[in-house]
Amino acid sequence: MSRFSDAERDRIRSELVADGRELFARFGFDRTRIKDVTESVGIGTSTFYQFFDSKEALYVAVLHAERERLESRIDEAVSGADTPREEVTTMLRTTLREVRSNPLASRLIVEGELQLLSDQLSEAERQSIGPDAHETELPHASRWAAMDEIRYDDPALLSGLLRSLIFVTRAQDSPIGALAVTEYEAVEAALIETVVDGLFVE
Repeated sequence: MSRFSDAERDRIRSELVADGRELFARFGFDRTRIKDVTESVGIGTSTFYQFFDSKEALYVAVLHAERERLESRIDEAVSGADTPREEVTTMLRTTLREVRSNPLASRLIVEGELQLLSDQLSEAERQSIGPDAHETELPHASRWAAMDEIRYDDPALLSGLLRSLIFVTRAQDSPIGALAVTEYEAVEAALIETVVDGLFVE
């Protein structure tokens, strides 16, 4: 039986996710050891397994939290927009900025690590960690798809179209034709403008 109270368990689990997030972002999944996380939190390695069955399970929990954090930032940014066109533009700018500046957001969206690792967990582990990792519809996609001024009425198609634009972030690091920062920013802005213009019916 655990020696921790419910409040202590909640605190330790939250700290494992928070410190794990920092370490995974800095060193990546492969180079981060369970021992690194437990030392950061101040618990023994054996105690870790009272909270997570594996490093993979912790990483999935971290990526779930990262997805929720990203969706919250998008919601906050979109809430300040005055028109649907501004909403879509703001969502794309916010998402692309997060992917470029946040290694975990990039691994979550561009590399698809949440889905890949979730598939390695047991059903019980997946249920204990959070929502379905294979959820593909973007926040607000259903609402936008229902608007008359949006060209496409299929939320899945709209989500796929908008998500595909996020892969432009790879252009910065492409081994062939890599873009300088100023070149990339100009390309990103032009792509957002072009896609948003194409989404709306005149």
